[in-house]
Amino acid sequence: MGRRVRAGDRSILDVLLGMDKQFKLGPDDLRPLATGRGGCVATDGIVVDGRLVGVMIREATNRPNDSGWMFEGAGESPEEVTDRSRWGVYDVNTIANYDPAIIEHLDAPPGTVCLRDPSGIIRLPEGAARAFLSRE
Repeated sequence: MGRRVRAGDRSILDVLLGMDKQFKLGPDDLRPLATGRGGCVATDGIVVDGRLVGVMIREATNRPNDSGWMFEGAGESPEEVTDRSRWGVYDVNTIANYDPAIIEHLDAPPGTVCLRDPSGIIRLPEGAARAFLSRE
């Protein structure tokens, strides 16, 4: 499944930064699960290491084609999450292919925070989401 990618296969950000990442899924592995939802940012924990999504945060955006979603891999350390070289810009559909459990939450409004627990991905209540965001 994993393979070395060419510049034509990588996100624009990766090409501009000259990053050479080996993604778990190649273009032929992607199915139309959550198309037309725009772009997002996600960590290498998901797209390179193959971890499930551990944190989903949706922020308000006024940029065209930006969904406002940010995805972190489950179990990523603070060092991994704060390392800018481990982030990339992807289509939301790409991340849905790595973890289809996110799909049911993609229509949530800005300000939403979802976390993975043993039962799956849960959406935090509004007050808890604000508290979670204020800790970062």
